Amino acid sequence: MKEALKEALKAFEEGEVPVGAVIVSQWRIIARAHNLTETLTDTTAHAEMQAITSATDYLGGKYLNDCTVYVTVEPCPMCAAALAWAQVGKLVYGAKDPKKGYSLYTPSLLHPKTVVEGGVLEDECAELMVKFFKSKR
Repeated sequence: MKEALKEALKAFEEGEVPVGAVIVSQWRIIARAHNLTETLTDTTAHAEMQAITSATDYLGGKYLNDCTVYVTVEPCPMCAAALAWAQVGKLVYGAKDPKKGYSLYTPSLLHPKTVVEGGVLEDECAELMVKFFKSKR
């Protein structure tokens, strides 16, 4: 999760919503990404989406069932659905998203075999989001 936080800090410094993600396979980081929605003027350029694309390219296949995705904030429904289609083996997230997190809408959106662990470095992840949005108001 510390590596995902590094990505979130990059997003923060670039004026993006500070969400970072890394994908690990066989104890190695195979993808790292952060939000790029402003940079790419693309509402789908979330950290998870960027990381999935990078990881599947690296592995040469569309499934990530032997991978763990670490993301600083609970995925939105769009990202959760993408993680489901990629059949991610494990999802680890930091802070809950009380407004747009997938669990608010459809807790079963992820693939049925995906293991979920939330609250990892939750305070650090949440603090970065609060700091970002305070700076925008």
